[in-house]
Amino acid sequence: MGKMEYLAMKTDQELLNDDFNELKMAAKKLMNHAKKLGGLGFGTTFLKWVSSFAAIYLLILDRTNWKTKMLTALLVPYIFFSFPSIFFKLLRGEVGKWIAFVAVVLRLFFPRHFPDWLDMPASLILLLVVTPNFIAHTLRDGLVGIIICLAIGCYLLQEHIRASGGFRNSFTQSSGISNSVGIVLLLVYPIWALVTHFL
Repeated sequence: MGKMEYLAMKTDQELLNDDFNELKMAAKKLMNHAKKLGGLGFGTTFLKWVSSFAAIYLLILDRTNWKTKMLTALLVPYIFFSFPSIFFKLLRGEVGKWIAFVAVVLRLFFPRHFPDWLDMPASLILLLVVTPNFIAHTLRDGLVGIIICLAIGCYLLQEHIRASGGFRNSFTQSSGISNSVGIVLLLVYPIWALVTHFL
């Protein structure tokens, strides 16, 4: 008992490998549960909701305290292409037209009372309302919409990693972890949708 035993500390690489292994196991469980619940279509719909709300979260974060030089305006078309169908149809109808009308009137006649943080949501509403049906239904629900979402997610991830000072910093600094997780969630839906599209 004279010997003192020391616990070996895991290196950063081992910790990252453990995290990636856990992510792989979680993805496998998610696929198995999605198959049980109703096939791959259910998984795509669920992940579309998750990614869409992650984009909304990042948009809110950008307008409040995340101040970054990234082109976060790309979140607006991302939300457009990944927005759940129930909300998309609602905002393309009369409800969206009235919201867009109020936003335009406020912006035109009361610009001092129109806060800057409302610019992006107002742009999203206008985009939802005025987009031609070909883009809103054919491209949005097809392979083109998925590829656009994937391109936007990849661009924002690489810009976030560059702004954080590297891959490790983007996932280890406490100030950037929520941003990193949000951006990774942007990639979940398009990757899943591409995989299921080609299966």
